[in-house]
Amino acid sequence: MRPPAPPPSAPGSAHAQPTAPRSAHGSGTAQRSAPRGADGPGTAQRSAPRRVVQRAVPTSADVARLAGVSRATVSYVLNNTSSVRISEPTRRRVHEAARELGYVPHAAARSLRAGHTRMVLLPAPEVAVGPLYSGLFHELHWALSRLDYTVVQFGSAGQSGDQAARAWAELRPAAVLMFSTFSARLGPLGVDVLKRSGVRAVITLAQEPTEGAHAVLMDQRTVGRCAGEHLLARGRRRIGVVVPEEPGLEAYSLPRLEGVRRAAQGTGAEITELPLAYDEASAARLAGRWRRLDLDGVFAYNDEYAMLLMRALQDEGIGVPDDTAVMGADDLMLGRLLRPRLSTVRIELPSGRELAEIVDRAVRDPGAPPEVHKVLDVTAVPRESA
Repeated sequence: MRPPAPPPSAPGSAHAQPTAPRSAHGSGTAQRSAPRGADGPGTAQRSAPRRVVQRAVPTSADVARLAGVSRATVSYVLNNTSSVRISEPTRRRVHEAARELGYVPHAAARSLRAGHTRMVLLPAPEVAVGPLYSGLFHELHWALSRLDYTVVQFGSAGQSGDQAARAWAELRPAAVLMFSTFSARLGPLGVDVLKRSGVRAVITLAQEPTEGAHAVLMDQRTVGRCAGEHLLARGRRRIGVVVPEEPGLEAYSLPRLEGVRRAAQGTGAEITELPLAYDEASAARLAGRWRRLDLDGVFAYNDEYAMLLMRALQDEGIGVPDDTAVMGADDLMLGRLLRPRLSTVRIELPSGRELAEIVDRAVRDPGAPPEVHKVLDVTAVPRESA
């Protein structure tokens, strides 16, 4: 930055001297003390900024030179190319050279060579995910990474599945794996948008299949039906079904309610829908009405809501299971620690490895007709509460 130019000279003068400002003591000259430096008064020391040396970005050619192999071999090893046989010692040398140099393959360049990315886009859940599904997500991430995919979670709260599909398509993923029970439902229009953008596979985990997409069906009606049949087998005929008030859980709760109603068809049993928020005050209000409701059994949506309601019923002096049988779902460990121990529905989800194989197969053959897999198995687990 240049210093400011001196003030213009007075007319008729070669160099006009500016008048010095008055000091606080009335002198016509103002004295400024020089800044005190590290070596004593009157010297100002200013340290020069250090120049950061930018290191060159390592390339695959650098890795090849260090490992003593060709660039093609480096590419085969680091991209896990299965069609080319490379000895284990060579693979070790390449990996060691890449680590030493800090070399990381360029995803965009690899995508250009392959014609598509290795990204699997997983829309982020819009509702809280319990322990059962958290375990599935973790295993799925691990299994996809073993197949050399990168999983990217994408938040699109407030958008429908078809609206969000346009944002997903901008990332050009190889596949979109959507849990429609947790996120906005993806329709045929959204599937078409994704495929036209180059997405090789669209897989939905949902109650019903979506046209044009591979479907992994997890029919929640089977959970409700299993719980209903268990309560009916215990002689209960006035059965309540908890429907959580929290938004976003309808994809689970309403099919489970329908499943209980189907189980009760032709039995003469009465089914009562019970809205319940997941907090103690809401459970206490429901328990306070329990005697007027005259229910002798309840399927409480899942184990967490069942534990909440069972505690409120006991506080109200209602015996479990003598007055009311209580049934949950998910078979959480905490339910086994309660007294009475919680009866539940055990849900067998597909493994993360199975889902990853479905994704990989669909990416490898994008022209194949959509597959449909029914993967939800349920079993009643009778304990003391029902």
